[in-house]
Amino acid sequence: MIPRYTRKEMGNIWSEENKFRKWLEVEIAVCEAWAELGKIPTDALTEIKEKADFDIKRIDEIEATVKHDVIAFLTAVAEKVGPVSRYVHMGLTSSDVVDTALALQIREAAELIMEDLEKLKSLFREKAFQYRDTICMGRSHGVHAEPTSFGLRFALWYEETKRNIERLTSAIDRISVGKISGAVGTFSNMPPDIEEIALKKLGLKPEPVATQVVQRDRHAEFLSVLALIAALVEKIAVEIRHLQRTEVLEAEEPFTEGQKGSSAMPHKRNPVGCENLSGLARLVRSNAFAAYENIALWHDRDISHSSVERVIIPDNCILIDYMLNRLYGIIKDLRVYPEKMLKNIELSYGLYNSQRVLLALVEKGITREEAYKIVQSNAMHSWKEGKPFMELLLKDENIKKYLTNDEIKSIFEINYYTRNMEHIYRRVFG
Repeated sequence: MIPRYTRKEMGNIWSEENKFRKWLEVEIAVCEAWAELGKIPTDALTEIKEKADFDIKRIDEIEATVKHDVIAFLTAVAEKVGPVSRYVHMGLTSSDVVDTALALQIREAAELIMEDLEKLKSLFREKAFQYRDTICMGRSHGVHAEPTSFGLRFALWYEETKRNIERLTSAIDRISVGKISGAVGTFSNMPPDIEEIALKKLGLKPEPVATQVVQRDRHAEFLSVLALIAALVEKIAVEIRHLQRTEVLEAEEPFTEGQKGSSAMPHKRNPVGCENLSGLARLVRSNAFAAYENIALWHDRDISHSSVERVIIPDNCILIDYMLNRLYGIIKDLRVYPEKMLKNIELSYGLYNSQRVLLALVEKGITREEAYKIVQSNAMHSWKEGKPFMELLLKDENIKKYLTNDEIKSIFEINYYTRNMEHIYRRVFG
């Protein structure tokens, strides 16, 4: 399934046209290598390069009979090239072509995904500085914890995107591997020089030890990185979904003019974009699991991995490209409500200062256990009665034995919680 919002470039990479074009690119690179070793006449190589082409409909017609896609491709190319086609595919097995070409496709797709990540990273940086001084409530277990900076969320996503870029860079390096070594990887019908020359022309490294195929841990690693990218996308989407809940409403995804949220309820503005991303992340992760199943093949090769890869690799590249671009649009036009953030902070009656009260008492010489008991007693009273926490503390004789009214009031300065933002930002952004 190709999502209808997917960029054309990514779809083109995984088109039948581009796949066969990459197969032809590999075949010609091998012919050039043979020619360098004097096994293909120069005029024959020239003719091959001039005439080599294919017609997808013709490939399909041939495959309907031979039931083998590479043979169908080679036959269709031979019809275009003529007698000198005898030099095409010389000494090769199908996987030499398919796996090497697949590496070229994956590298192309990964470069687009890298562009997506870099663009999103820049946007996270912009938003992190835009909202650095915007105070909101930090929550653990969904419950008010202590105030934080809303910009810190974007800084966190920026940092994780950086890690994903590093992971993808590493995965691209390990997937940029080809194999031109024959039926079971032993160079039985060609010298190793052919692989070295051909892969250098294609910009790939050789698989140091191959069977009939490039080893599938490489593909599993690449899809694992895509799954980690999808996990970040979902993490962000879930956060926005929570923030858009009516009871919270500190931020919400864009809602464009003319958009409708519900067929029954005209008032609805649902986080459908983020929900869509959460769902697609599940698909990307499940596809990554299938890649792990592809690693164990029978002996030197079977084709149990082939049918799976025809789905999971194109789909995951297309999905990640789509998800990153859709997330970019959501973040770029995210609606943020700082006033509601401040209003929500007051919902917990100032209880978020409980740790500061605890520490202030400990500094006065009281044991931590006793201080915790005193502070918790007031906190539970505040929750139960719906009374401001500071008001109760100012009346509690057990606390007033250690803290003055001014000391208690100073504990409730909200800017205290964001005083070290500059330190964190320097660490993240330099």
